[in-house]
Amino acid sequence: MTSRRPSERWAAGEVDDDVAIDVLVPTAGRAAELAVTLAGLAAQDDPSFRVIVSDQSDDGSGVLQPSTQAMVRVLRAQGREVRLVRHLPRRGLAEHRQSLLDRATAPAVLFLDDDVWLEPGQLQRLHDALRTLDCGFVGAAVQGLSYLDDERPEQQRPFELWDGEVVPERVRRGTAAFDRWPLHNAANLAHIARDVPIPERGWSAYKVAWVGGCVLYRRDALLAAGGFSFWEELPPMHSGEDVLAQWRVMERFGGAGILPSGAVHLEAPTTIPDRPVDAFDVVRA
Repeated sequence: MTSRRPSERWAAGEVDDDVAIDVLVPTAGRAAELAVTLAGLAAQDDPSFRVIVSDQSDDGSGVLQPSTQAMVRVLRAQGREVRLVRHLPRRGLAEHRQSLLDRATAPAVLFLDDDVWLEPGQLQRLHDALRTLDCGFVGAAVQGLSYLDDERPEQQRPFELWDGEVVPERVRRGTAAFDRWPLHNAANLAHIARDVPIPERGWSAYKVAWVGGCVLYRRDALLAAGGFSFWEELPPMHSGEDVLAQWRVMERFGGAGILPSGAVHLEAPTTIPDRPVDAFDVVRA
């Protein structure tokens, strides 16, 4: 028995309000990609989760497209609560993420970008890893599958499994830990997963500089580290807010990437081409 209600019970009408994860999806101007992201969530069996989509599209079109609405209806028929909210004016990525965190109540929160498709079973893998490791966050770094034929051994060199307990780390520019960032380029994780034996539990934890696109936090750990409340110290046009939040969590509670990663980047053009400020260069980590 899974938390996902099967099709023969789609008309039952019940909604599971005792959820393990709040899936938080910030979006703006990506109707097609958002529909694919929601379709990936609809393929997840467990654990129980709620979806909160926060739309900053100028006209609200991101959540009104037929493909998006269809996936919302599927999720609701499966017994998932789906909340669609508008959040304007735009004050930057960090403020948008903080507004989503303020709406969350579940013990764990998954920040999922609006251009990421999850392999069936990925949510369970992340949740199991977070509970087992008891650290601040675990992430499934997104992969660009157009790069499957592009092997990059030099970028894979920093890969290092966690041997036992995940412990707090301090990551900054200039540290050895920062040099792990190329691991998540292209399809490096797919190539690494091909060569690294995965234990019976179904995943292995490895050391990261940070993880983009799909990160599951213990909500209490993220709140204790300040969440994204630093948004007021940043200009609206910025990036790196997820990096800064993760560094703060890692320094207190530890964090890890999970192999294999079933998170696929849709490789759509960015909706924020102008990013003159990295949050971690402006705000003290």
